[in-house]
This record gives sequence, structure tokens and C-alpha cells, in this order.
Amino acid sequence: MATSPIPLIDLSRWTSDQSADRERLAARVDRSLRSSGFLLVTGHGIEPELPGRVRAAANDFFHLPQPVKRPYDQNRRGWIGRERVTTARSEGTLTPPDLLEVWSCAVDSSARPGVPQQTPGHWPDEVPTLHPLVTAYTARMRTLADTLLAVMATALRRPADFFTRHTARPHWDFTINWYPAAHETGTAAPGQFRVGPHTDFGLVTLLNRQPGKGGLQVHDEEAGWQDAPYEPGAYTVNIGDLMARWSGDRWRSGRHRVLPPPPEAPQEELTSLVYFHACAPDTGITSLPAPLGRRPYSPVRAGDYLQDKMRAILD
Repeated sequence: MATSPIPLIDLSRWTSDQSADRERLAARVDRSLRSSGFLLVTGHGIEPELPGRVRAAANDFFHLPQPVKRPYDQNRRGWIGRERVTTARSEGTLTPPDLLEVWSCAVDSSARPGVPQQTPGHWPDEVPTLHPLVTAYTARMRTLADTLLAVMATALRRPADFFTRHTARPHWDFTINWYPAAHETGTAAPGQFRVGPHTDFGLVTLLNRQPGKGGLQVHDEEAGWQDAPYEPGAYTVNIGDLMARWSGDRWRSGRHRVLPPPPEAPQEELTSLVYFHACAPDTGITSLPAPLGRRPYSPVRAGDYLQDKMRAILD
């Protein structure tokens, strides 16, 4: 974007002992979430090499032959092959299936009290490093997501644990999205994307992305679709529907999409690491009242909302 509405936030200021720094940071986060629903975050403390190691292991898996990957398709977890995901259906938009493959894992704390269930149960024998790397990465993402939720609570003049008291036993999802090159997928059909237009479903999403011509776009109500800004080492952060509902639409659930493979770069393939953070499934989401909130939503149970949305997008 020529003039990006998505600011660069240095999260290391949150860990300082200066309350004024925290207040300024929280106010800036509030302004950005009100305008676009997105942030670029640096100073997050994530080891610089960790995302690259996860991406490399995942790419080793994705480049295996299709028959080798097929046994790892485990009831909408593990490997999700091409033409299985149509993300735009979550907002009622009809598009052809998304041009991607996915490795999907999650923790569902509602399965057994006190014993969160991690899925999938079977990880690739051909790439033994993938499971431990994803385990390490998602642990770091969970900590980062909770830090951001504390910043958001402060922005609303609420106690720092206003959101995180509901994420001690969260439901989280982690997807590794592989966007194959154009020479593999063929020409995109009309209205077909690597990921169709949508908003995310949970509280906050943490994206580690690779820049590309067939990359991320965000929707601006005035300017329409715009290329998302990219900053090396920064995480792209956006809030999801549950947070928008909780804030009473004070904050926007940012609409976004990923462009199809570009004909002018037929060899371009990209891999994104996407961590979706949500609260415990039994959390009741009730909109904050005015003057903080702008629009009251009907209360929902977090787990029910997420399940309904996931059923809409997966075949």
C-alpha cells in the first residue's frame, strides 16, 4: 500500500517497565484495530530461525507424491489436499475451491476435562522433524497471542487478563498453507484464489508469511483490495469474528484473501504459517456495551461458532 493503514508495532515496548509506553502502545493498537483489524508486530521475541525450520520441514512433506501424503488425511486434520477447502463459503461467497494444500493441527480442550486433545494423531513418518518443530512453534505462538490479548485488554481499559482468563485452556488451530506454483495448479478459474475472501473466526490470528506476487491482500472499505504490507521478521496479526463480536464491532474482523498464482511468475510457490487463537470452547461471547462497543451481537458460545464456520469451508 502506498499509505498503509496497518502500523508496525514494536511489542518490546510492552515488556518495558514504563507504564506510559504501555499506554501509548495500547492506544496505537486500538486505533489500528478500529480502522483495519490488522497489525504488523515486531519485538515479539520469536527465534528468527524457527519459522524457517517449520516451513522447510513442511515443504519436504508437501513435495512428496500425492499417494504418500494421502494416508495422512485424518478427518479434516493432518493433510488436506487440493480442492478440499473453499474459504469464501464462510461468508456466503461462491468461488471455486482454493488453490492450496494444508497441514492442519489443533488442540481442543473440550474433548476431555483437563486433558486437551491434539489432532492429528498421526504425523508424517517421512518427515520426522515436522511434529517437534510444530510443537515448539505453536507453544511460542500461544504465548505471543496471549501477550497481544493483554495489550488489547489494556486498550479497552480492562484488566490485563480480561481475555486471557478465558485462554488458559484454549482451542487453537495451526495451519501450514502451501500455495503451489502456477505450473502445478494450472490457470486459475474465474473467481478462484489461493485463499478466497473471508474473515477469520477466532480471537486473534498470527501469520508468518512469505511475500509474493500471488500474496496476501486486505480489504479497505474506501480503497478496496490492497496488497498487504510486508516487513521482514514481523508477524501479520489480525483479529477474528469472535473478537469483533466481543468488542461490539469497535474492532474490525479484517477481510482478506490470497491471490491466485501469477502467470508472470509461474515458478512462485509460497508457504504460510497461520496460528488461530481462540478461547475455551465453552466461553460465552457477549458484546461490550457502549460507549466501547458500537453494535450489540447476540451472545454465542465460542466453540459452537467456530464449528459452524469450519463446517462451511471444508468438504
